Amino acid sequence: MSRSFDFIVIGSGPGGQKAAVCAAKSGRSVALIEQDRHLGGACVHYGTIPSKTLREVAVRAGRLRHRGVEDHGVLETSSIRDLLGSVEDVVTNYASTVRSQMERNGVTVFHGRASFKGRNEIEVRHRTGDSDRLTAEFIILATGSRPRHPDEIAVDHEHVLDGDSILKLAYLPRSMIVLGAGVIACEYASVFASLGVDVTIVDRGERPLAFVDAELAALFQEDFEAAGGRYLGGRTISRLQFDGVSKIDLELSEGETISAEKVFVALGRSGCLETLDLDACGLVPTSRGALEVDDRGATSVPGVYAVGDVAGPPALATSAMEQGRRAVLHALDLPTGRFGASIPTGIYTIPELASVGATEFEILEQGGEVAVGRARFEELARGQIMGLTGGLLKIVANPDDGQILGVHSVGDGSTELIHVGQMALIAGARVDDLIENVFNFPTLTEAYRVAALDCANRIEAIKKEKIQD
Repeated sequence: MSRSFDFIVIGSGPGGQKAAVCAAKSGRSVALIEQDRHLGGACVHYGTIPSKTLREVAVRAGRLRHRGVEDHGVLETSSIRDLLGSVEDVVTNYASTVRSQMERNGVTVFHGRASFKGRNEIEVRHRTGDSDRLTAEFIILATGSRPRHPDEIAVDHEHVLDGDSILKLAYLPRSMIVLGAGVIACEYASVFASLGVDVTIVDRGERPLAFVDAELAALFQEDFEAAGGRYLGGRTISRLQFDGVSKIDLELSEGETISAEKVFVALGRSGCLETLDLDACGLVPTSRGALEVDDRGATSVPGVYAVGDVAGPPALATSAMEQGRRAVLHALDLPTGRFGASIPTGIYTIPELASVGATEFEILEQGGEVAVGRARFEELARGQIMGLTGGLLKIVANPDDGQILGVHSVGDGSTELIHVGQMALIAGARVDDLIENVFNFPTLTEAYRVAALDCANRIEAIKKEKIQD
């Protein structure tokens, strides 16, 4: 069967959802193609919702362990399914909500594998063997990403796991090696460490989360190691071998060998592009398995857009949503507005990390000057009420005029707190703006005023130093 639409959206994750709804609300006919039988994409079914649910279990277990409570309800024989509890109901309900949203907006949903047959023609092959031919003036690729498997590492999803199979473990292992030190690697490493698993992170980098503010990364590593984890930086993998019984031996090129029951490979992700037959429309992926796009999501092929993970960094659900919306508006020659440069990063490790704007290292590396103010959660009334022994919010500012250039936080609630900093950056706020306003007491948000006062003191000290020089 052949059908014609104004838009074809391939993929029903965050980017695809928002693109389809935006196009439909603009009065255009829209086809949404999803290979899986459920809507929502990997973000909902294999990633964000299940992993964050497991994290909440780990946070509770860690707090009880910290208070000396031995029976915290997490047993060595517990399956991940048991720990996740009702997450399947959450996922099912969310997928149902997405489908209802599509129906309300008149989006036609197709389930099957999509592939290009021309610049504006897509074939949808169904599991039954039947197929549909769809044409559209505009095509938006929102196919997401999959775990990257280095050639030298055989992922069998039983002993050596990746991001799609880590939550399918039949039981909590006693020990685990995590290969990689990026966001996904550190999130899962800290979660399993909090659940009592002996976790070792192995990576080429000297420190985890190399792109994060160095002070925050150091505090994360400190907490991770306090929970029983270990970080082996500056290492490269030589050989990985299952002993055929119960453990995997990892031989490092430096001659060191470590062993664990399970290995989790978290060495990046690649865009899901291999089944799309991109040659038929003239697109060529990058070496990292992504598509090059401009700030509106437009590829080099007119009328074809890419959003979300398949378009490369920042590969966040929130940015994917905005990219999907902007791609549609650009296609329809409607105002797209200004794509916020102040996109916050939220990392759901234990403890949480969050950043927005520039780090002090970035500014200093560019030859600029910087003033930094800090507020420690344990010194706040709310932090003491919550029993927080760690946590930090830091403000990075221009010492000449006090303009806020970046905000960074580690500790409970950081992924929520960061939005105040985001609004401050968007508004072009200065340190004095935080000092001269009132925050609820007792709250963790009060950290902004405390950090601003500290930053103001530092600005004053810098000015005095300049006068003396």
